[in-house]
Amino acid sequence: MGKKQCGRLMKKDSTDYSQTISAKPQPLTLEQAAYKTPPTQLVDTEGIIDIPRLRAYRLQRVREQIKAHDYGAIVLFDPLSIRYSTGVRNCALYQTHIHAGYLFIPAEGPVVYFEAEPGRFSGAQLETIDELRDDVLPLSYMFAGYRAQEWAWQWAQQIADLVDQHAGGNRRLGVERVGTCATAALADLSVQVKDTAGVLAAARAIKSPEEILCMNCAIAVAEDGMARMRAALRPGLTEVEIWSLIWQANIQRGGEWIEYRLLSSGDRTNPWQQEASSRMIRPGELLVFDCGMIGPFGYGADISRAFFCSPGKPTRRQKQLYSQAHAEVQHNAQLLQAGASFEAIVAKRYIQPDGLGDQPYPCLMHGIGMGDEWPVLYYPGEQQFAYSGVLQPGMVMCVESYVGEVGGYEGVKLENMVLVTSSGPITLSRFPFEDELLLP
Repeated sequence: MGKKQCGRLMKKDSTDYSQTISAKPQPLTLEQAAYKTPPTQLVDTEGIIDIPRLRAYRLQRVREQIKAHDYGAIVLFDPLSIRYSTGVRNCALYQTHIHAGYLFIPAEGPVVYFEAEPGRFSGAQLETIDELRDDVLPLSYMFAGYRAQEWAWQWAQQIADLVDQHAGGNRRLGVERVGTCATAALADLSVQVKDTAGVLAAARAIKSPEEILCMNCAIAVAEDGMARMRAALRPGLTEVEIWSLIWQANIQRGGEWIEYRLLSSGDRTNPWQQEASSRMIRPGELLVFDCGMIGPFGYGADISRAFFCSPGKPTRRQKQLYSQAHAEVQHNAQLLQAGASFEAIVAKRYIQPDGLGDQPYPCLMHGIGMGDEWPVLYYPGEQQFAYSGVLQPGMVMCVESYVGEVGGYEGVKLENMVLVTSSGPITLSRFPFEDELLLP
């Protein structure tokens, strides 16, 4: 049966099927995505995240930044960078400290992935990978031993050949997390080695609606873990016992890992950033935590809350600490307007009363995507680290607050994730604050 005959059969009773096609759901805006948490299991009755669209957007963002930096190509080693650029997921935590696979992305041309067999299987299923290579040369002393310099030279020749083939004569190559032997070998082959940090930071900063959907799924998993922690909280449990519940929720829901163990109780809440211990929680104390989770799809959920351990009622001092942290987060979230400069946000920030702002969190706010990201906005006391910039639609910022007197008994850490849109900021994290800890 020819194509023309098929066409006639499809057009039954003169029905105009073009109307059906045009009725397909249109791509979401950032604002629409901000309020949607899609299903994640493959079904035939519901719309789910358009993962190919997600991957295409991210790879395009990387290529745009390669061109903006006037590089011919980049080589990536960090598993988060490789996953962002292509969707490949392979032993991510392992590869954060031991180099194995690596990815070559030219400004134009084929994306080439070098990996051992498990990673090649993953890469073979993805439309973002054009060529899979098994002649991988892991630049790790664990694998190479005393032959590390020899391996580095072979690797440099391998990459230089790709630059010659696909970089259009541009020998400026962005290289990520590579050792000095490999850098020197590339220089000997007349390849100009450049840093990839700016390329990846700029690419990842602006999220697509599909990325926001992924982040909403990760946040929902974090909120499940937080609810488990709140429901289980009672005197006698240790900090690590409570902390294990959010880990459990994350793994059960297809998440990845948690970046740190920032949970403390009672006197260990001041100063902040003490990791979870075997300390037993006592009645009348605050339990404070920062989830720092890498959840489903590899996206981060970075939310902080404080709970009161009953029986009993919170003291006025506990309520004051909590209320001041809450006020700072709520105020600063409203400053996240598209087009606002970093300097203007810092100038308009919430200022704590005397004595409560003397040991603030290390930053006012920071970006988040597949983990904590650029940009970071600092308090005035840390302005030696500050840099200029402007918020853009699609950025997601974590708004921070820590309130606790120097030498005080307790402190409170709160944090929300906020999406920047052209119509104003939208808070993505939905876990409620504690009414019993807020001053009337």
